Amino acid sequence: MSISNMSPVRTHTHCLYRAISAKVCLTHDLKCISMPTTRPELGFGLGLRPTHYQQVLEQLPAVDWFEVISENYMVPGGKPLYYLDKIREHYPMVMHGVSMSLGSSDPLNREYLNALKQLIERVQPQWVSDHLCWTGVDAHNAHDLLPLPYTNSTVKHVADRISQVQDILGRQILLENLSSYVTFEESEMTEWDFITSIAERADCLLLLDVNNVYVSACNHNYAAHDFFNGVPMDRVWQIHLAGHTQSADGSLLIDTHDQPVGDPVWSLYQDVIQQHGFVNTMIERDGNIPPFDELFAELETARLLALPDGAVA
Repeated sequence: MSISNMSPVRTHTHCLYRAISAKVCLTHDLKCISMPTTRPELGFGLGLRPTHYQQVLEQLPAVDWFEVISENYMVPGGKPLYYLDKIREHYPMVMHGVSMSLGSSDPLNREYLNALKQLIERVQPQWVSDHLCWTGVDAHNAHDLLPLPYTNSTVKHVADRISQVQDILGRQILLENLSSYVTFEESEMTEWDFITSIAERADCLLLLDVNNVYVSACNHNYAAHDFFNGVPMDRVWQIHLAGHTQSADGSLLIDTHDQPVGDPVWSLYQDVIQQHGFVNTMIERDGNIPPFDELFAELETARLLALPDGAVA
């Protein structure tokens, strides 16, 4: 959807994002941006990684879109921004963050959010996402994505913070599910009910990581399909596919994102798409980055699995 072809409508609350034809103004500087009310159908994407910058620019591979890690480009200049701008000329982009710390008891980091908003204005992404987690407390960053108890008080706390973030950014954000390795005695609901309650209260969107669902389902002994049947799929704008490893003692699956997508995750992805319909899909690799062609081959696997039953590529 072209931003230049849409007329802005001013609003000062995120509550109208889905009710109007989604042309909103940033409330703090009145620079106007456009927000689609329905999910953009981008297709199949890859995470953009520095080792692939030059190949992407030279070959312009048949990738529908790229996801960038927001924090990698929240800098005043240098090669990351140079390549970001050059590649953005050829591909749609989405932005994915790891530092909002939406579940923390610390105040929201306004300096971070203002820098993020500046990057959004530069990139004009189709959407912006972060994780349903906390990453630090007392101004100390744990450099990890930490889980939350599934309680009504946590729902209110996180949803209120998401609402503040959406007001600052002038747009809805996507919330991603974690993989988890512990449970909390005080939890009052399932993970999918927890995510649903937050999404509905904050009126935000969702990014579902199929690998994370599979890992958590195995670690906590529940049916992965219950998760997808329990969340509001109409709010899901993106799917992540990634790999995992097993702990040394074999008792846990670990979401490492440094391996190819495993067969059980491929199977779960196919089931989800066949049951709920296609959702924009990307391959996410954060470690042991392989040659670009290997990731592209995984993306082609996703394309084939997303075909309707009986279709021929």
